[in-house]
Amino acid sequence: MRHSKVWAASLLVSALLAAACVSGTNTGGGNANGGAGAARRAKGPNDPVKIGFSMDTLKEERWQRDKELVEKHARERGVEVLIDVANGDDRVQLNQAENMLTRGVDVLIVAPHNGEVAASIVEAAHRQGVPVISYDRLIRNSDVDLYISSQVVKIGEMQADYLLRRAPRGNYVIVQGSATDNNARLLHEGHMNVLKPAIDRGDIRVVANQPAREWLADEALKIVENALTRANNDIVAVVASNDGTARGAIQALANQGLAGKVFVSGQDADLASMREILQGRQTMTVYKPIEPLARSAVEAAIKLARGETVETNGAVNNGRKDVPAVLHDLVAVDKDNILQTVVKDGYHKLERICEGLPADKCPRADSAAMPGANKEQ
Repeated sequence: MRHSKVWAASLLVSALLAAACVSGTNTGGGNANGGAGAARRAKGPNDPVKIGFSMDTLKEERWQRDKELVEKHARERGVEVLIDVANGDDRVQLNQAENMLTRGVDVLIVAPHNGEVAASIVEAAHRQGVPVISYDRLIRNSDVDLYISSQVVKIGEMQADYLLRRAPRGNYVIVQGSATDNNARLLHEGHMNVLKPAIDRGDIRVVANQPAREWLADEALKIVENALTRANNDIVAVVASNDGTARGAIQALANQGLAGKVFVSGQDADLASMREILQGRQTMTVYKPIEPLARSAVEAAIKLARGETVETNGAVNNGRKDVPAVLHDLVAVDKDNILQTVVKDGYHKLERICEGLPADKCPRADSAAMPGANKEQ
């Protein structure tokens, strides 16, 4: 049974452009057998709303920001939010989600550790008539109600394209994200969309292409160390899927005196990676503004709880259905546009980025008005 109504023509996943709507009115549940679950009465405009936010981890800086911003926007909207963090444990995440349901949440926002396993969270929620929003990472093979994220394949394309335009020939290393994370698969799809033609032409050769367990920097370090050994240090670019794996790659390069001589991508605009970029050791990162992501998740949760329409701008297939999606913009950030992007948005303060760096590595605040904040580079 569907748990949302989409008022638009069917959307092709590759387009991600058509507008649609999803409603939480009288959300009915579905179970593994496709039967109807409990129906929950929509909240009235003056009824209190309780949101549950089930998070995989707080290890990365960006997830700490997600937590803080979801809490902030919930306070601003006068709704209660319960937050639990599973620390990378699927069983713990399921138990925490079930506990939130027992405590009477009206909507669940889930950033899954494992997008396949988290389908059981959707089933548990729908049995109680509670809609589920898949946050940043897609919950696979489930009847999840809404997906709020960035255009993940596009992130991978931006990473690979940025490096390929600067290193059109030579040996490449691809450090994928965690094998348990559907986003890592989508990122790699984006990488290969860009790199495969160059591979087929013989312009570049991929000497290593492996997932980094749990997105760990230490795992990325090992992948790049082994690749450097196999290629006799002849590497021109490392397509690292996020900033943590980028810093692991940079450490492996530094151990061979190659940091700053090899192009390295990233994602998330972590503070530590902003410093690496200014020092020339990391080439770029893909900045996903977290504030609009968190805000739209809270707003969508409130609307689903009250049976109101949520405007969407795409759909992403999760293996079971085309999930209505709210997909946010992306920005490629390098040393030339840090001021116009992460600093201007207040994501990082310039003094924090420049802390401990030589003065000549730090951009001047009065150059913030200069061009360079293009969303894609």
